[in-house]
Amino acid sequence: MNFKRIFLRNKNNKIYYYIKAILRELVPDSLSQAQLTKLLNSTYYRKNATYIDDRVNYYNKLERLEPLDQDAIEIGKYRIPERIRVYYFDSKEYLRFFNRKLRFGILPGDIIHIPSHPTLLKSRPIHGNNSNAVVLNLDKARHFNFLQDDVSFDKKIDMLVGRSGFGQVHRSRFYQLYCDHPLCNIKKANRSSDKDYLSIAGHLDYKFILALEGNDVATNLKWIMSSNSIAVMPMPKYETWFMEGRLIPDVHFICIKDDYSDLEEKLRYFMADDHAARRIVKNANAYIAQFKNKKIEDIIALKVLDKYFTHTVQPKLQ
Repeated sequence: MNFKRIFLRNKNNKIYYYIKAILRELVPDSLSQAQLTKLLNSTYYRKNATYIDDRVNYYNKLERLEPLDQDAIEIGKYRIPERIRVYYFDSKEYLRFFNRKLRFGILPGDIIHIPSHPTLLKSRPIHGNNSNAVVLNLDKARHFNFLQDDVSFDKKIDMLVGRSGFGQVHRSRFYQLYCDHPLCNIKKANRSSDKDYLSIAGHLDYKFILALEGNDVATNLKWIMSSNSIAVMPMPKYETWFMEGRLIPDVHFICIKDDYSDLEEKLRYFMADDHAARRIVKNANAYIAQFKNKKIEDIIALKVLDKYFTHTVQPKLQ
């Protein structure tokens, strides 16, 4: 039985997420700190060291000692904010393993610029010197949503589907070009009350799903790549813990030009070449698999922070 589809509408369980987060707050940080050295030097880490270190250095590109912003926070003084609390809970899940006197900078929200000082964040530009933008898996309950797709590729509708408010300029341009195209089912709809609203399950009836970036990354990209459908999008400009910058065009997703002019050509090509389309589904599913090992994900996050604290100017610890 597909529990997530039937009971959660193919979304992560937010109630379960908050219960876990609040229960973590009740555990003394000292208990977590006592485990840190053991976790960072575990046999499990040593067996996967090459892979883990590669990802750590991808998320955290600091190479020398850097000063922190004057507004940097001591871990021990980090408190639950009034708004966007998921960034607190997701960062504190790992910060609690470190000395309470250590300081850090954090930027919640959709970040599309590179900070002037080393800062923890969810998203960053892929290109340019982004070493001050240190990525953690923040807002994970929303972004890291993986599905069990019960519809095989050959049973799906041979069209591109997409739903959005299409409010941003680049999304609006796509809508104007393709809202009436015979190969596309593109409608303006965000809420379940909207006339043309389509659930995630409804999207999965189609072979091709639109994954345009919004304020930063395309939130739906992860669940599309975990399904039996194919994401269609230009080359990404922003990245998160998902390492969008490592996605290969026409290997993990169908890549279209930034001006969308080749959409019909690309769709017709992969509609005609079923083998090539299925290969993308297989590659995308394999890419997703690496994020499903909770033990490795935890070690990577801790090592990203450990490198952050050793490469930033910190107070002398007793």
